[in-house]
Amino acid sequence: MSSSLLFLFWSAFVIGLSGAMAPGPVLTATISEVLKRGFRAGPLIVLGHALLELALLGAVIAGLGAWIQRPAVLGTLGLGGGLLLAALGGHMMATATKTAQEALNTRADARTAVRGPILTGILTSLSTPLWALWWATIGLNYAALALKQGWPGLAAFYTGHILSDLAWYSFVALAVASGRRICPPRMYRMLFLLCGLALVGLGVYFIVTGWVRLR
Repeated sequence: MSSSLLFLFWSAFVIGLSGAMAPGPVLTATISEVLKRGFRAGPLIVLGHALLELALLGAVIAGLGAWIQRPAVLGTLGLGGGLLLAALGGHMMATATKTAQEALNTRADARTAVRGPILTGILTSLSTPLWALWWATIGLNYAALALKQGWPGLAAFYTGHILSDLAWYSFVALAVASGRRICPPRMYRMLFLLCGLALVGLGVYFIVTGWVRLR
């Protein structure tokens, strides 16, 4: 695998992991469904999330494929996506302790479950406030970068992004199903800090490359 494909894969994995670890509707729904259906509910929720994002990525490529590869558009998306990534990363580091406590204290909520874990994964993803904004900026930027590598680039981006969700929520499902804490608070906080730092670094990289393209 080329270095550009590896970059797409691992950067998408890190960004996806940072989003997966944050407390929100998907985490609450995962805990609820695992308590009701067992471990398999965790990966099935991720499957619903993956199907939704695959459909969205397909729609983006079909409707915007040629347009988003223009240098001016690439530059604008790079700046916008980079600024959002840097802001998210800074916020993650500043609130790491509070966020870790919130995530580890998340409890089951039956209202988040809707006719099975796959549909629940789709609807809870849609209900996450940052989801649409992420795809309008960072997601489009990644789609543009991936399209420059053809189908292998798209596969690297999508696989890295989804595998981060699968890895984290499978871990959560295993912890909940076995009656254990997701992970020690100090470890959760450290993971969140590292993800935040990585997001800031990626954000700066995209800002610089976006500015270069615009010039």
